Amino acid sequence: MKLYDVYPLFDVNIVRGKGCHVWDDKGQEYLDLYGGHAVISIGHCHPHYVEAIAKQASMLGFYSNSVVNTLQRELAERLGRISGYPDYQLFLVNSGAEANENALKLASFHTGRTRVLSAKKAFHGRTSLAVETTDNAKIIAPINANGHVTYLPLNDIDAWEAELAKADVCACIIECIQGVGGIRMVEPDFAKALLEACHKYGTVLIADEIQCGYGRSGKFFAHQWLGIQPDLITVAKGIANGFPMSALLIAPQFKPVYGQLGTTFGGNHLACAAALAVLDVMEDEQLVDNAREVGEYLTQRLKDLQKQQKHITDVRGRGLMIGIELDIPYKEPRTRLVAEEHCFVGCSGTNTLRLLPPLCLTRQEADIFVEKLNHVLS
Repeated sequence: MKLYDVYPLFDVNIVRGKGCHVWDDKGQEYLDLYGGHAVISIGHCHPHYVEAIAKQASMLGFYSNSVVNTLQRELAERLGRISGYPDYQLFLVNSGAEANENALKLASFHTGRTRVLSAKKAFHGRTSLAVETTDNAKIIAPINANGHVTYLPLNDIDAWEAELAKADVCACIIECIQGVGGIRMVEPDFAKALLEACHKYGTVLIADEIQCGYGRSGKFFAHQWLGIQPDLITVAKGIANGFPMSALLIAPQFKPVYGQLGTTFGGNHLACAAALAVLDVMEDEQLVDNAREVGEYLTQRLKDLQKQQKHITDVRGRGLMIGIELDIPYKEPRTRLVAEEHCFVGCSGTNTLRLLPPLCLTRQEADIFVEKLNHVLS
């Protein structure tokens, strides 16, 4: 048997990591400005994280959700306090798509409606409902194309309000910073007007914080820059620093009904131990503040480089979620960053480099990246 060929791969076998650096099987070191697609929040192989997982694995790795798991309760309490949502409820699952899937189902259960509004260029996952809310016809299979979703221009409140007025929409789902869509920002005025319109028409507002949340923007959630409080918030990626985990934060007005939602592996003991260790490190090392401060520094360095480097047409983002738009396709510079400069970055669309480094990135490492990028583009 061989692997199903799903991804185009760099011919690099990464075997270990530390902080914002990884090494391949030949001993070559790489600066990681990709973070395994925004997953590595506290840095690779943080010693406290490694110790917490090893300790939990030595006691109990898994038992079903038919019994009390005090780690889940501790995680709910701490996440509520740290994120600013102590009165919300927590449902733990395994992946970002699964979190969005359950958020959309819960909104439909809550309202009794079937239609969803999503933004153009949105990406919300690859499971049934999540992929239908993703604005990419290439990944929506015929079985998933059920006509539940209307795609609307981001930040065009008139278009969203016109659809909401039809009173058949169960949920609006937005990424407060679009990741796959090219680091596109939601505007505060739009976000506030959308929340008000959702409340007016009895529609649930879902904030997809899977990529932009968990400290990456320089606040715990990216929507906190916009001055709104969504009804449902989905998180994944950095929640457990690489251990498969995701969550749904649920406003108090949603009352649980046994049997509506469920999960086998969600919130298992190892995942909770990993997630609690992440919160320990985020607090102890003030990583949300670091994401904001180093992110502002790196963004400014890149904007300064833009003045000298003709190939950079725009630099945008917030915190350590940054898009570098080029006037050329990203493929060659990204490939050269890996092969020649030994640096990993992400990408969006056809010509945007996407930076999603661990939240522990330092100014010195940011400077090193800017030098590497300048060398490649020159």
